[in-house]
Amino acid sequence: MREISYNIQQIAEILNIESFELKHPALINSLLIDSRIVISPETSLFFAIPALRDGHEFIAEAYARGIRNFVISKPEYQQNFPDANFLLVPDVQAALQEIGAAHRKKFEMEVIAITGSNGKTIVKEWLYQLLSADFNIVRSPKSFNSQLGVPLSVWQINQENNLGIFEAGISKQGEMQNLAGIIQPTIGILTNIGEAHAEGFTSSAEKLKEKLKLFKGVKLFIYSPEYMHGIAPAELPGEKQFSWSTQTNADLSILFVEPINGKSYVKALYKNEEIECLLPFGDKASVENGIICWAALLAMGYTPEQADLRLERLTAVNMRLELKNGINQCSIIDDSYSADISSLSIALDFLNQQNQHPVKTLILSDLLQTGKADIELYTEIAALLKQKQVNRLIGIGSHISSFAALFELQNTFFESTEEFIQQFPALSFSNETILVKGARRFEFERISKLLTQKVHGTVMEIDLNALASNLKFYKSKLAPGVKVMAMVKAFSYGSGSFEIANLLQYHQVDYLAVAYADEGIALRKAGITLPVMVMSPEPFAFEAILKYKLEPELYNMEILKAFIAFLPETQQAYPVHIKIDTGMHRLGFEEPDLAELLPLLNQTKKIKVVSAFSHLAASEDEKHDEFTGYQLQTYLHLSTALRKSLGYDFIRHISNTSAITRHPEAQLDMVRIGIGLYGYDSGLKDQTGLRTVAVLKTTITQIKNVGPKDTIGYGRWGVLPDGGTTATVKIGYADGYRRSFSNGVGKMLVNGKSAPVIGTIAMDMCMLDVTGLDAKTGDEVIIFNNELTIADLAEQIGTIPYEILTNISQRVKRIYFYE
Repeated sequence: MREISYNIQQIAEILNIESFELKHPALINSLLIDSRIVISPETSLFFAIPALRDGHEFIAEAYARGIRNFVISKPEYQQNFPDANFLLVPDVQAALQEIGAAHRKKFEMEVIAITGSNGKTIVKEWLYQLLSADFNIVRSPKSFNSQLGVPLSVWQINQENNLGIFEAGISKQGEMQNLAGIIQPTIGILTNIGEAHAEGFTSSAEKLKEKLKLFKGVKLFIYSPEYMHGIAPAELPGEKQFSWSTQTNADLSILFVEPINGKSYVKALYKNEEIECLLPFGDKASVENGIICWAALLAMGYTPEQADLRLERLTAVNMRLELKNGINQCSIIDDSYSADISSLSIALDFLNQQNQHPVKTLILSDLLQTGKADIELYTEIAALLKQKQVNRLIGIGSHISSFAALFELQNTFFESTEEFIQQFPALSFSNETILVKGARRFEFERISKLLTQKVHGTVMEIDLNALASNLKFYKSKLAPGVKVMAMVKAFSYGSGSFEIANLLQYHQVDYLAVAYADEGIALRKAGITLPVMVMSPEPFAFEAILKYKLEPELYNMEILKAFIAFLPETQQAYPVHIKIDTGMHRLGFEEPDLAELLPLLNQTKKIKVVSAFSHLAASEDEKHDEFTGYQLQTYLHLSTALRKSLGYDFIRHISNTSAITRHPEAQLDMVRIGIGLYGYDSGLKDQTGLRTVAVLKTTITQIKNVGPKDTIGYGRWGVLPDGGTTATVKIGYADGYRRSFSNGVGKMLVNGKSAPVIGTIAMDMCMLDVTGLDAKTGDEVIIFNNELTIADLAEQIGTIPYEILTNISQRVKRIYFYE
């Protein structure tokens, strides 16, 4: 396969740029929108997309990484880069889309476009599984379906592809026409229309009509009339339509779905004959997605027998990377269910975010069905590993093993997973981050299990994409230039330490804040280089604060004088943060203290004030808005006096999570985001725009039937007057599930149904009343998630969400997901 390349002059022609100054010849085969993700800088074209952080601000960073070709809309940014090519356009995002559309136009091929509210990515991946035996397929990586993701996906098309499968997602009116012009589909699939991503539309009908613009002019449109409310038959797109339905007559009319041992037997009416298929899934969403794929196969001309045979072999699609604690102080990134060059690149970027260990190891299987010759494929992978600075490679499979000589790093190769497992005791894994990346047929889940610490039955799942989304939500509320300090104290509100800090560093927050020096030391040892403020710097920790370049918060004369006295006489301008008390009456200097504080700060050259800040007591509460205003004015008065006395500027910050949205006038130079990162903001009337980050779950250990006279648990407090069924679950007060939840106060979700706690919470377990519920040993139990929220739990026991999160014991294993 020959990779498609354009010279920079051809790119200029596509963008209707009549002339530009060519600094050096360049061939382009990579389009980039993120300066942190660079594979082949010499052949990359960087698009300075104006977003929350203007892409123009990262030109210097991209240039330092070797990129010499840029698309920009602000001419002043092309200065100081004498050997770089700059293409100046009115709209950088539109330019990326134009290039994607022009590239797509070069290829005569079938293209399936998929849109809908849910299921787009799963349907795309399943169609890839179902059709890859007959086609050389190019498809969207992961869930690249946005205004930026679609042109990047289409850019992958090459001469050997004869089928494309691309998904398209929109968030507001007017977006789909752009994506339709880029994808130029010949076959269209609408998955469904629901409430997801509805914020940008006035109604479901408006959202449906916008989505249908994707399919204008397609030869074949596959849909369900169940999602076509308000659309007349004559308005349906496509030269030909194929319908499926579970409720009404259709080309594929589903007669019934019968669960069988975790699978689903589906019978339908097709061309006046009954046909059947067996889907290897039992949940409702997977069954619907499977039926959509069934309809697609039939509509594309496959026989019912062929479709049934292929559908039965479908495998689950895991779109998330899992970060887990491993053996011998290792961290394990589990991506053991898929392997292609696009997802490998994404996984390696996530590997590079992890700085907690000195060694980065990749365990990689053969990559299958890539459409590339082995020599080309593994040469590309070798270059990718070198560019991503992977330290160690373990290759598994006959193909990758044949090209061992290409990999210029520490490496070991095995012919099969079985051989690796046999040799595992002799292999050394210690203090390293290990990415496990394999095609499904290699069963790398067996390897992941060997490398991962045994997990206590109760786990907290942390969605890193959700946390990044919440950070983006708050950044979107900030005035230009306002910095962000992220609070990662108290084990990042119970969510982890370096795992969260690595993500925040990757997404370029400006500061981190911890409570105590040992928390900051742990971050430094994990490779965190961001400035870290220590909010409670105790004198015995001063030496460590200096050693690890942490920045103390100084809040009274005693701690200030002690720190100055500790610093060596040769010390110059060590960064410190001054805390001002504006009415919280907890810590901080007040106005009467200025008479002593200001002369002392002016007399010493050992320290430099890099920020002065205060803390709002009730920014989330409307009834205290007058007091919040008083605090802000007091802070501005005192910080101005401090600035005037010092004769130099410093960062001013007072705004916490709730103040960011409720009191924009308090944003000043920097804001501090705390629990809002984890999806909760008591200052918002609803939590729209925020995503749930943490899910706490456990499992049922035993089911018991109890009589009317039986008692349950310590103290015999638990009673079911009419008898019933209890489930013992693996969580207790040692895990952070407080005894306050005892005796019906607390509730959990068992297979989606609410089950109250019965009896007293014990140290390691508790019991639920599951009378009348479908519950069995081993079933998953949810303590909190996006339905049963931390706010709900806080309300149950009369506390605040902060306490619910921070109470979760560190013996509860955290598993981190990244899509």
